[in-house]
Amino acid sequence: MPENEIHTIPLWPLLLYASIVVVLLAAILFLSYILGQHHRDRDTGKPYEGGIEQTGSARLRFSAQFYLVAMLFVIFDVEAVFIMLWALGFYELGWAGYVGAAIFIGQLVVVLIYEWGIGALDIGADANEILKVYKRKTMAKGLKG
Repeated sequence: MPENEIHTIPLWPLLLYASIVVVLLAAILFLSYILGQHHRDRDTGKPYEGGIEQTGSARLRFSAQFYLVAMLFVIFDVEAVFIMLWALGFYELGWAGYVGAAIFIGQLVVVLIYEWGIGALDIGADANEILKVYKRKTMAKGLKG
């Protein structure tokens, strides 16, 4: 085989696949429009069609703790991708890859324990606080009744 020979990959399979996807998508949307329900009830135009009147604003404030947990989720999710990629190349990486992945997972465990220790994962009320409030309410009802 000559060294300067250029191999060309035919594009027609990709174009055929893309056109099949577009045709199927158009067919599904068209059938959904034709076979779907068409009605104009009073509450159809309202958000969520729940029949519940809206009260207040849709702009809610979230605690900074919520964003911290969301960032932790994203970070650990990205690290899970790295671990999955390592698993794909497990045999090619050998023992060096295994030790590297073990160190990486160990660091993740240390960070998770640290975040748990500083209370970054405590976003709800403490169970003991909920129990105290419940006991107070039940005692107040017992005194009244």
